[in-house]
Amino acid sequence: MIAGLDLNLAMELVLLGMLVVLAGAIAYTRKLLAAVVLMGVYSLVSTVWLVLMDAPDVAFTEAVVGAGVSTIVLLGAMLLARGESEKHGQARMIAPALLAVGVGGVLVYAALGLPDFGNPSSPANAYVGRAYLEQATSHTGAANVVTAVLASYRGFDTLGETAVIFAAGVGVALLLGFVERSPGRLSASAEEHHVVLRVTAKLLIPVIALYAFYVQFHGEISPGGGFQAGVILAVAVILHALAFGLGETMKALPAGLVRGCAALGVLVYAGLGVVSIANGGGFLDYDHLLPRDIEAQIPAWLLGPGNHHWGQFAGIFGIELGVLLTVAATMVTLFYSFAGRAASTVRGVRR
Repeated sequence: MIAGLDLNLAMELVLLGMLVVLAGAIAYTRKLLAAVVLMGVYSLVSTVWLVLMDAPDVAFTEAVVGAGVSTIVLLGAMLLARGESEKHGQARMIAPALLAVGVGGVLVYAALGLPDFGNPSSPANAYVGRAYLEQATSHTGAANVVTAVLASYRGFDTLGETAVIFAAGVGVALLLGFVERSPGRLSASAEEHHVVLRVTAKLLIPVIALYAFYVQFHGEISPGGGFQAGVILAVAVILHALAFGLGETMKALPAGLVRGCAALGVLVYAGLGVVSIANGGGFLDYDHLLPRDIEAQIPAWLLGPGNHHWGQFAGIFGIELGVLLTVAATMVTLFYSFAGRAASTVRGVRR
């Protein structure tokens, strides 16, 4: 105990205070580079806070997306913008500030009516949460309840999230362009990159990619899954482009192929639902991935206890693969769009 406060509670209050200070600094600064760096720090602090709140899956996503790829994309976007945001008079900031304070006050007031954090008698914990904790493993065979909820119980919602990511990538690509330039024109010469950077990248890229697949295939028993693995895999591709030049990366992974993988991921995910319907089940009902006559010919030891774990395992594996493809390809598409446009701008300036 520290001054009557639990240690975890004290740390949470400190982290929340840091988040408030960082949010104020981000809103105050007019330097775009400073704002991007502060947003990356904000994501890192949020990651630690989420871990303390016993939400490692969300913390994992925040770390790789918020502090990782988002920072890289924003730094790339800075190449297309001025170094400072337009300065306005203090009078023009009053109305937005009052609106933000008002909305924040409403949210705080609403939060006061919520049950205490971790209260076992709250509806979420007493009914839905308890049912998931007690039945998820027996229903799906997945040891990680979070994976069972996201991929099985509410698989349709996760399909919507995957489709939103794909639509966002298409929208950004439409705004910035699809980078259909010749990769050779975007290649950087070897002299422009330090040898240490390229050697280090060669060592790190395989490890990063391997870790992405580890996170993908261990999502059923530990924090992870297609969303986190997709971003980590995209980081490996982005690192290759930063070290060896965008042109070299686009030769290995053409922009058209990457966009095709993004669409293929959504198609794989939704296709599993269509297959389930065709076999007499509901949409994304993994117990009907195979026709009953074919399933009857499979040895019982492959299907698992109750003859239903095989379908759940295959379904969760399939949709996680679809999420991996969509997330990774969308992130790489965003990077291609920003980096390709930036390279074009730099060439135009040099001329």
